Amino acid sequence: MKSNARRALFAAEPIRALLLAASLLAATLGMMPAEAFGASRIKDIADFEGVRDNMLVGYGLVVGLNGTGDSLTNAPFTKESLTGMLERLGVNIRDKTGAITSVSPKNVAAVMVTAVLPPFARQGTRIDTNVSAMGDAKDLRGGTLLVTPLIGADGEVYAVGQGQVATGGFTASGASGSSVTKGVPTAGRIANGAIVERELPFEMSHLESVKVSLRNPDFTTSRRIAQAVNSYLGGDMARPVDPGTVQITVPPGYRGNVVGLLTDVEQLRVEPDQMARVVIDEVSGTIVMGENVRISTVAIAQGQLTIRITETPQVSQPSPFSETGTTTTVQRTDIQVDEGAGNKLAVVAHRVTLQELVEGLNSLGIGPRDLITILQAIKAAGALQAELEVL
Repeated sequence: MKSNARRALFAAEPIRALLLAASLLAATLGMMPAEAFGASRIKDIADFEGVRDNMLVGYGLVVGLNGTGDSLTNAPFTKESLTGMLERLGVNIRDKTGAITSVSPKNVAAVMVTAVLPPFARQGTRIDTNVSAMGDAKDLRGGTLLVTPLIGADGEVYAVGQGQVATGGFTASGASGSSVTKGVPTAGRIANGAIVERELPFEMSHLESVKVSLRNPDFTTSRRIAQAVNSYLGGDMARPVDPGTVQITVPPGYRGNVVGLLTDVEQLRVEPDQMARVVIDEVSGTIVMGENVRISTVAIAQGQLTIRITETPQVSQPSPFSETGTTTTVQRTDIQVDEGAGNKLAVVAHRVTLQELVEGLNSLGIGPRDLITILQAIKAAGALQAELEVL
């Protein structure tokens, strides 16, 4: 009996330890501030100055199309490019007078090639490229981009692109002229379609200070970032320069190891602040409200005058055995007027939360289009304590 009791006591020890650990975890989570769960990493709300992409663009030719290329009469630049390319390859298509002979291939298209050169890309690194038709080509599917230099804003060549074009769309047509098109067949992408030939010089290891650039500039957010960095580094190393910039002085322990400093800083969590803003897209009827949107006490009534006119054709016949009159069709008109008599004033309380505001506006029983007009009227009345932005 004693051995059984001892085994039961030993079996209960892991369960008791697990319950103790769970209670400690719950107590720790209860002591953490609510903002800690909604905080974002600095990496997700800001960029480091100097770490940026660069845009590249180039002009090239896509060959191998199945009769869906440019018509050289409507795209003379394609003809000139094709002639120049063939001459560089040793193929002469000019006559004795120097004029270009009649050529009309249907499988060549002039395209613009774009790419993004990522920061710190080294020679030999491959990057993706986008290809878009310039002329009247119908489809780039199955084509091959010939060697195309990609230049930056300074006019220097930073990459060279070439490869098979992959399009996400297609087009098909019949002899009667009917056609079906899916997606955009005149634009495609080449995965790893360019090779980096020139590097952008930028040395980080010897920097004495770095700047953090906020993607959404805000005074409060920049100050919170500086406080979080100073708390982590244990000194006054960061200070907000303006709403969109925080300058960090490299501590002595990170000299020569700026990458390590940025790696540690970007993992710090900060609760970003945001302006009270209502964004309206009148084209699609989309309304987006920020968390801090508030409305002063206001009464809202929304009415709409609707007139419906219905024309119903009816047949009019003469009396039986009548020798006069003919059967004819006459129109019967029914007019209905709805003045929105069921709509009443609704009161939106002062300084309600976003959830209460949404519930109050939904209680009016109106659609997004009418809600846009109401929000604009509330802003005009001075009761909307937020910035109203119409796209």
